[in-house]
Amino acid sequence: MSQKKKRKRTTAGSLGIAIFSIATCAFSMSASAQNAAKTWRCGNTYSDQPCEGGTTVKVNDHRSDQDRQAADAGTRSAQTYADHLERTRLSQEKAANDRDQRAAREARSAALAERRLALSEQRERDRARKAANDPRRPSLNFSGGRSSRAAGDASERKKKKRKPAA
Repeated sequence: MSQKKKRKRTTAGSLGIAIFSIATCAFSMSASAQNAAKTWRCGNTYSDQPCEGGTTVKVNDHRSDQDRQAADAGTRSAQTYADHLERTRLSQEKAANDRDQRAAREARSAALAERRLALSEQRERDRARKAANDPRRPSLNFSGGRSSRAAGDASERKKKKRKPAA
């Protein structure tokens, strides 16, 4: 065979393989495009992939442009309102949290003050008990069983003693 014929056959074979490859790709893309247009319901979820026990669902939207625009506007309005409600809820939760923290701080302060008061009262009771148990010193006005009049006489005697000493 001549070289020209070999080149023609090689070129023709390459061209045939290329055409076959292009046709195969085009066919597979059209097949995948048909599958992509289908939506499968698999239990409670939807997917573009077939699943075991799944059924195909038609999802063509037959609404007019005005209907779509109205639905989109309604969706945006609902989303705006939902965002507003979320901000309101978050601010209310923050305010409630702040109130709870303030109340907890006040409760801790009150409990601490109550403990301090109880400790001081306990110390005072301990001092009183200790003082009650200590022996008493005799007072200068100890009457030793005499009447109150005799005690008054003793104070007069002291006054009398002081006068001459002066």
